[in-house]
Order: sequence, then C-alpha cells, then structure tokens
Amino acid sequence: MAEYNLGTPLDEEAISRLKAGDIIYLSGTVFTARDEAHMELLKHGDIPGFDMTGLGLYHCGPVMQQREGKWNIISAGPTTSFRMETLEPEFLDKFNVKVIIGKGGMGPLTLAALKKNNVVYVSFTGGAGALAAKGLGEVKTVYYLEELGMPEAVWVFEARNFGPLVVSMDAHGNSLYDDVNARTKENLERMLQI
Repeated sequence: MAEYNLGTPLDEEAISRLKAGDIIYLSGTVFTARDEAHMELLKHGDIPGFDMTGLGLYHCGPVMQQREGKWNIISAGPTTSFRMETLEPEFLDKFNVKVIIGKGGMGPLTLAALKKNNVVYVSFTGGAGALAAKGLGEVKTVYYLEELGMPEAVWVFEARNFGPLVVSMDAHGNSLYDDVNARTKENLERMLQI
C-alpha cells in the first residue's frame, strides 16, 4: 500500500500505477455529478468551456451557502455511488475523467469500465462532510444550478489535499469490495460447517 499526492489533470501513467488499497490526496479541479447530472451530461454532451479530461468526479450533493455573491461549502459528504452504476460506463466512455470519488463502491459494470478507460474509484468516508468541504477548497463555478437544483448541480471546486481517499477499485480490475465479499463468504461457509 502506497500513498500519493496527486494533482489534476491526471495522466494515464499516474492512474496506471495506483493499486487497490493505496491512499491518495487530490489537489486541483474536482467536480460533482450525481445521477441527474450524469443523465443531463450524457444527454447533452460536454459543458461548453469545461473540459473534464483528467479530472476528479465526485459523487456528491453538497450543501452550499451564498454570501456576498460567493459560494461557500457547508458540507460535502459523498453520496452512495452505486446509484450511478448503470450510468458510469457510458459516462467514462464519453468523458475522460480519471478518478471517481464516492462511497459504498460500485459494481461489475463500473469495474469493467474503469479497466477499459484507465480510471480509479476512490472512497471517501461517509459522515465526514465537513472534512470533505475543507479539502474541496473554493468553488470555481457551478453548472445546471437552476435546472437541477443545489444537490444535483455540477459544482466545480479547486481541491487542496482532498482526502484521504482509498483506492478501492483500480484500473487493473481489482476491487477491495470484491475481496471483502469473497472473504466474508469463505468465513460464513467455514462457520456454517462448525
């Protein structure tokens, strides 16, 4: 298990060297997109002037507050990633993001898409929204706020050492979730034989 401080935009080599179990801290541009934002982007394509190449995609519906014309992050904990399982393969084929940040893991469709597109899925601790807000830094801009509302909008942040993020699904087809499930099944079968 290794630890890395990485900055966006991430290149192919940086992603290829990451292995399940590694820890990363991410700086640079990170944007949010939950299920409605995924569907909107898949339907309409790129956001003019916003290149997602090499960026971090965060499954998050942040709580934001606007003061004196400036957006401030109140809380930005991850949402359950599995909600995007059927959308993520097409999203990764269409947009060249390199890191997906979320919680709870994703399934076989996403695992295959991660390998195909050289992307990693990293986990951030649920219930630590204030810590996430601190690491996400400043709001650069927001898209689809009027159309989708605050939690579903595409928020773009300038992250500063956002983490710790655990590489739980790597670009080589490894998944910590699959490993834990396999060990749990083995232990259950062993216990049932007693």
